[in-house]
Amino acid sequence: MNAAARGIQLGARARRAVRFFAGFINPLTLVIAGRRWMPIVGVIHHRGRKSGRMYDTPLGMRPLGDTFVMPRTFGENAAWYLNVKAAGWGVVTYKGHDYTVVEPQVIDYATAAPAFPRYELLQFRLVGINEYLRMRQAPASTTRPPDGTRVNSKRRD
Repeated sequence: MNAAARGIQLGARARRAVRFFAGFINPLTLVIAGRRWMPIVGVIHHRGRKSGRMYDTPLGMRPLGDTFVMPRTFGENAAWYLNVKAAGWGVVTYKGHDYTVVEPQVIDYATAAPAFPRYELLQFRLVGINEYLRMRQAPASTTRPPDGTRVNSKRRD
């Protein structure tokens, strides 16, 4: 698979710039992400693969059946993606509710398309996003992530 097919590829300098700006933008976005009136941006809560610390990352996402689909913004090297992939689970806060999600699977544009409105798909294509992450909702009886971790997120309204 060539680099274009894998999605956005950033150099070291660009990654540093993204991390710098994310330090300002992510806390502001977390104020509105995952709220019941915000169907475009949710929050993925994930455990750091090296630190073991829990992180909250605002992401564009949409439900599709019993799954959530998220564009793999910044490609296969995004920290949130690597953390979720390593752990095999995360917790999504979407429209005011928390969902434990498992089984991260990279999917292509055609598979992800039914989850998003056309205008969002066009935007993703324009910025070079060709891959998405799909995660299945754990059964409703699951109250904690698979490893028993407590996620300190609150239901939002």
